[in-house]
Parts: sequence; structure tokens; C-alpha cells
Amino acid sequence: MAPVRFGANAAPADPGPLRADEMTGDGPLLRASGLGRRFRRLRALGGVDLELGSGEALALLGPNGAGKTTLLSILAGLAEGYEGQLEWRADVDRIGWVPQRPALYGRLSTRENLELFAKLERRDEPDAVAAELIERADLTEFANRRAATLSTGTLARLNMCVALAGAPRVLLLDEPTATLSPDQRRRIWSWLGALQEEDGLALVFSTQLVGEAVAEADRLLVLAGGAPVFSGTGDDLTARADDAAGPLAAEQAFLDLVDAE
Repeated sequence: MAPVRFGANAAPADPGPLRADEMTGDGPLLRASGLGRRFRRLRALGGVDLELGSGEALALLGPNGAGKTTLLSILAGLAEGYEGQLEWRADVDRIGWVPQRPALYGRLSTRENLELFAKLERRDEPDAVAAELIERADLTEFANRRAATLSTGTLARLNMCVALAGAPRVLLLDEPTATLSPDQRRRIWSWLGALQEEDGLALVFSTQLVGEAVAEADRLLVLAGGAPVFSGTGDDLTARADDAAGPLAAEQAFLDLVDAE
């Protein structure tokens, strides 16, 4: 059975062929090879290989138009007609999708939004699910406020809670901190880190912030012009810098990679 995508605009996902006999036990949650997608004559993405383990965070790093959102849309089951092979482990029955723009009901409160999405997901005791998410995301003081009145940072946390209401094994996030201040980013990543450690939640997130990718991800996949140009750890990326040191080294290495394309 293919994983179900849950989050804003949820619908059944079709992540491609599954070979459960090869994707069981303690193996990777996700394995993909040769992923790509064309829009008529334009190749938006091509030649992407990746794996994702339980509790692991993978950052998709690249400039605008690099193919990050296209790759996430394939993983989320939103893209039809993609190239390559995509396999999910047999016990991964749900994935969470967090788009850049929150898709919530502005007239409903934080609590009402979460209860509604938990009901749509057919969770037992949706009110208890909503209460737990509100507590874990530190949204108690906003529980009865309408979503339309929430600040950008609070809305981002609520948007993630919606995707988590289905209890996914994997969370896909499209530039989740792009509009947030540094303190809001710190709060989001502290919460996501706790979910990784306590629940084994795996993350795939896109970003244009090199420092964020190095700090928050176990591995980085750098895309440029729709193609992978680097795959490795933050230390591996930093080691590629020839004429920079310290915090600037990773950013210089990234710029060298994308400028070469």
C-alpha cells in the first residue's frame, strides 16, 4: 500500500512502485534512484538518488529554480509522470506535507483546525490529538484564537501541526522557515529536533539558507539547474571550500557548486 500524504490539501499519494520485500526491517524509510521530471521540453529535475533513515534529517539546498520543490512534490505524491524509482519501506503508511503557504481555515481556531484535520485523518479521539499537538508545539495560549489572527511564526507551527495530525513517519517541508525571524527559526528547529529524537520522525526540508542546512540536517543534497551537484554532510561541504574558513566556508563551497552550473 502506498503511503498517504497528510497535511494541507491532503489526498492519497502515489509514490511509485513499492517493493516491500526489499524495504523492511531496519532499512531506509525511503530509497529513490534516478528521480526526475519534465515539463514539456524543460527538464526541471533529473538524476536524483537519495535515501532517508528513521529520525534522519535531509536538507535540499539550492537557489530558486534548482528543483527543490519539484523533488519534494514527487516525494509527497503530488507529481505525476516522474522518472525513476521511488520506494517506501513497508511500514511507512503516512507522510506529512508542509507547503510554504499554510492552507488552514482562517475562521476556525487553532484547536478547531487541528480537531478537524484529525477527524479527516480518522484518528481516534481527535480532540485528544489536537490537545497533544497544541501542548507539544507550545500553542496553548493560541488554542482558541482564530487562525487568521495568528502571527507568521505561530501560523508556521500550526501548519506543521496539521501535517503531524496524521502521525506520519516522514515530514516533508518546503522552505519551512523562509518567512521567519531568527528566534522563530530557533523555536521551530528545537521542536522538530525533539520530534526526531523522541518519535523517530524523519525530515526532508528545502532551504536556501546554507547555515540552516548545515546546522539542522544530517545530510545535504545540493541542487542546481535541476541536477544534484553535491551529496554529503555539512562537514563534507565545508571541506570543499578552498579560500574560506569558519562559518563562511560552507556558504563559499555552496556558491562555488551552484556557480559552476
